[in-house]
Parts: sequence; structure tokens; C-alpha cells
Amino acid sequence: MASNGPVAAQAPGVLFVWTNVDPAHEDDFNRWYDREHLEERVRVQGIRSATRYRAASGPRRYLGLYETASLDVFRSDAYRRAFQHQTPWSLTNFGRMSDSMRRVCRVAATTGFGRGAWLAVIRLGRDDEPALNGAVASLHCQDGIVATRLLVPDPKLSAPLPAENTGSRMLDPILLVEATHEPAAAAAARSVADESGGGAIEAGILHLLWRLSAEDLHDAVGER
Repeated sequence: MASNGPVAAQAPGVLFVWTNVDPAHEDDFNRWYDREHLEERVRVQGIRSATRYRAASGPRRYLGLYETASLDVFRSDAYRRAFQHQTPWSLTNFGRMSDSMRRVCRVAATTGFGRGAWLAVIRLGRDDEPALNGAVASLHCQDGIVATRLLVPDPKLSAPLPAENTGSRMLDPILLVEATHEPAAAAAARSVADESGGGAIEAGILHLLWRLSAEDLHDAVGER
């Protein structure tokens, strides 16, 4: 399942940020994401969209996914400038995060189409291709599952956030399962854990908060 070189660089990319936040500052954290951070990131050339989720269950409360046409976007000067020159509001809220996971991933495999209102996030403890293929294949028999994406982190691009525990850090594959309702997402997580022989080390069930695309920003400019 591993891939590298030019083929991997041209595969679609996803920045995956899964985190908890200090409850005392959760309102400001959400305000920052909604009023500054998503728009700021989507305005970086090459980032197609940004999507926020909140957990119904799982180890971390909030997830942000930032999609690009290729992994090379995360090596670009535009992205490097955005990453290295954070706003004061961003720095404040990064400091409020805890147990964070930041991964820059290539999209190694996809099935189905579209995005669901619910998302199962499944961290896979090993890159076991036959077991994973069997687990994904079984999802197509489940009502409410519309799509899957397998994310494989890039070690060089996946610089940790300050709140991440680097001592126990694992750059394991991540399976995203798009579902139309919460029970379907939860059933998918259980199915993958069973089919992979216990290879899933962590799972969360999250619901969509909102999604911002580059096209949304372009259309907004055109309406002025």
C-alpha cells in the first residue's frame, strides 16, 4: 500500500487536524475557526476546501480536514508562508489545544462519492493491505455508507502541533468513512475493527459542522 516519489506527490492531499481544546476557551476556539482560520487556509493557493467536524464519541472533540489537489501544495511557498506566519489569534488557540494530531496525508485510495453528514475516523495500527481491503469492501453492504478515503501520512510534511505528544507519536494510516447517519458511521467503525483483526487502534464518530470551498470564496467575490 506504500507509495512514494512523483506518483505520491501528485495524489490528492488532506491536512488532518484532530484535537481537544480547553473547555474554558471553547467558544473562542470555535469563533476563531469559523471567523478566521478556515477562510484563511482556503485562501492559500491550492487548498480546495476546509471542513469542520465535532465528535459525538471518540478521543478528540474537533476535526479539521483541508483538501488539496495534490500533496505538493503542502510543499509550496504559499502554504509554507501561511504555516510559518500564524496570526496572533491562531497562536492563542493553538496554545489551547490538547492531545492534538496533525497529519499531512496523501489520499491513497477512495471508494464511493460525496460527503456525508457523519464521519467515522479510524486509525489503523498497521498498514495491512489485505485486511484493510476486506474491511473497506464490507462497508459497501452497509446502508448509509456513501464513501471512504484512506489517508497515509507523509512523515516529512506532518510536523506536529505544539500540543502533540511526540514521544508516543505514530504516523499510522487513517480511514475516513462518510455516512448519512450516526448509527451507520458507528457500525462502520465496528466493522473495520472486526474485519481488520483488531488492527484499529482508535476511532471517533463525528458530525459535520460546516464546509468552506475555494469556489465559495470565488463566488462571494463575484457577487460584490
